[in-house]
Amino acid sequence: MISRSAKFDELVLDAAEAIERKLGHELGVELAVEDVPPSDPAPWEHGVALGRLFPAERNLPARLVVYRRPLTQRALDDADLAAVVHEVLAEQIARMLGRDPDDLL
Repeated sequence: MISRSAKFDELVLDAAEAIERKLGHELGVELAVEDVPPSDPAPWEHGVALGRLFPAERNLPARLVVYRRPLTQRALDDADLAAVVHEVLAEQIARMLGRDPDDLL
């Protein structure tokens, strides 16, 4: 039996792989999943963060964190959750690469 959090992790990995196929190369970003965002939103964030990109610094690679609970609460069903996860990853990766998120959907 697979836990809900493990299923969510798989959705994140599947979305990342789909974006990599579209780009034709690896994302070059570490992926992480946390249950909820921290209580200190970034100045540009309005409402609850669904994902957050931390740019590369010194010897550390860029890191993309996806927040499980806010995403699962917004989804109507499993298929919708997969689509929402993909959209959040595409938005964050596109911002990192300076591209239009629609190019990665």
